[in-house]
Amino acid sequence: MAKERGGSPKPPYVEVQKRRLTWILGVSGLCVMFYVLGAWQNTTPGAVSNRLQQQEANDKTGPGCVPKSDQGGQDKPDLSSSVNLDFESHHQLEINSSEPLKEFQPCDMSYSEYTPCQDPKRGRKYDREMLKYRERHCPEKDEMLLCLIPAPPNYKMPFKWPQSRDYAWYDNIPHKELSIEKAVQNWIQVEGDRFRFPGGGTMFPRGADVYIDDINNLIPLTGGEIRTAIDTGCGVASWGAYLLKRDILTMSFAPRDTHEAQVQFALERGVPAMIGIMGSQRLPYPARAFDMAHCSRCLIPWFKYDGLYLIEVDRILRPGGYWILSGPPIRWKKYWRGWERTEEDLKQEQDSIEDVAKHLCWTKVVEEGDLAIWQKPINHVECIKSRRTYKTPHICKSDNADAAWYKDLEACINPLPQVSSSDEIAGGAVEKWPERAFAVPPRISSGSIPGITAEKFREDNEIWKDRVAHYKRVVAPLPQGQYRNIMDMNAYFGGFAAALLKYPVWVMNVIPANSNPDTLGIVYERGLIGAYHDWCEAFSTYPRTYDLIHAGGVFSIYQDRCEITYILLEMDRMLRPEGTVIFRDTVEVLVKIKAITDRMRWKSHIMDHETGPFNPEKILVAVKDYWTGERASQKQG
Repeated sequence: MAKERGGSPKPPYVEVQKRRLTWILGVSGLCVMFYVLGAWQNTTPGAVSNRLQQQEANDKTGPGCVPKSDQGGQDKPDLSSSVNLDFESHHQLEINSSEPLKEFQPCDMSYSEYTPCQDPKRGRKYDREMLKYRERHCPEKDEMLLCLIPAPPNYKMPFKWPQSRDYAWYDNIPHKELSIEKAVQNWIQVEGDRFRFPGGGTMFPRGADVYIDDINNLIPLTGGEIRTAIDTGCGVASWGAYLLKRDILTMSFAPRDTHEAQVQFALERGVPAMIGIMGSQRLPYPARAFDMAHCSRCLIPWFKYDGLYLIEVDRILRPGGYWILSGPPIRWKKYWRGWERTEEDLKQEQDSIEDVAKHLCWTKVVEEGDLAIWQKPINHVECIKSRRTYKTPHICKSDNADAAWYKDLEACINPLPQVSSSDEIAGGAVEKWPERAFAVPPRISSGSIPGITAEKFREDNEIWKDRVAHYKRVVAPLPQGQYRNIMDMNAYFGGFAAALLKYPVWVMNVIPANSNPDTLGIVYERGLIGAYHDWCEAFSTYPRTYDLIHAGGVFSIYQDRCEITYILLEMDRMLRPEGTVIFRDTVEVLVKIKAITDRMRWKSHIMDHETGPFNPEKILVAVKDYWTGERASQKQG
């Protein structure tokens, strides 16, 4: 008989394992729960960090600048509304140094309006043929500045939109030349401490509103069919400024020439503009970008070089787009004496323009009063057939009509996408505005950009809806109307700009040159505007012309191509005092950026991604200090 053992019987082996597993899972679950709870508390807008305020209180004004004094009332982004994540000790990378890093000093006041790639002094070295000396000519590395471009003394925050359309502070752009030179034409007037823009122009001294109404009587400007426009030789951009209330977004451009600071005035008004010229190279925009192009006495020799400049307008016009010309030689029979040219000369110029337009297969819509309007065909079915009659310009052999970064002009017609019938719009029709902003662009729906689908486009829109909602919490001035000019340095589909449409802002959507895929055409098909650019070089704008700059993934793209210090100094040049920059990138890259911007009189801190701490992408929000250069008399004293 078996012997009976005392004590409780041992539980089966399986039961022991089950209890042990339950205990482990329970402890692990508690750990995860408390970690998530802590992370959530730290990323809630109510959690306040005092580190930034302490840093600001301890900062001292550097040499060669005047600190902020009477600029009160300008709200700044609440950089303390999210936890200040300290990654520096764990992600030093190559920024480690045994020597303390020195702050960047202000440049001399003579650089206050410095435009590195359109510097008039450098331009004098280049050929004047086709105005090459006024094209982009960037400094070599040993010529690049390692200092901060100063604002002029007494610089003030620009007027808020829409008041800025009509007024700008004299101290911000201290140039009276245009108010004297263009006094009769009502471009600009000086009134005490400010400029006033009456809305006049060389060919519309009665004002841009009346002039635009005249155009509207000839082609439809208010039905949503026309959304994007380009103004060549724009002056102070009054045409573009007054088209905005008709929901037409205009890219205005003009060279840096004897009409001092005309593009700077345009941007100070809150109107989209770039420094640019019709020279020997393509404009930095994709093919089929603009619904309408305009020249009001822009002095471009349209009839020269075998019609090369009209061929470029043809490239950037959408199928069915309009070209508007006012000024010489239109209505030459009335104005020839005032233009100080002979009747024969003006007649020959107009005949030459008409001939080039015919060879491009354009149709003349109307010539009435001071205006002449042509229309580009909706496809090239008939145009290709007409090459039997018109041998020049021929159809281009190149298959990349969008290529536009430092690309020479070609005397050939860029072919439109093929169609199946003569009444089909080449490349696909776009929706009317405002539906156009969120409708799937034809370049996507046609599958012409590999890897880009309608689903990706819609997902991107949702992502940007969430991001802008987050930015509203961490960048307080954004929903308050304190920003007007915004730049997206890596725009992709233009999702950031589209998500901001309800705000009184406009966005310069930049696509890095030679990007693959090239998405700038998609941006324009949405009814937005932008340009190609290589961020290893300076942008074609004046200093202090943007209120907010967005840089998503830019430095991951460029950190191995050029020194990021120069890109950050360029951003500082473009950014107005108290302007904001939002960076999105990996922690390693953001720590590197912050180490440099901390020496540039910027206040910044790193925060979690809007979806929480588990996303490897982080956000760095930075605000540029208010400071100005010294007056010459102060310096000597």
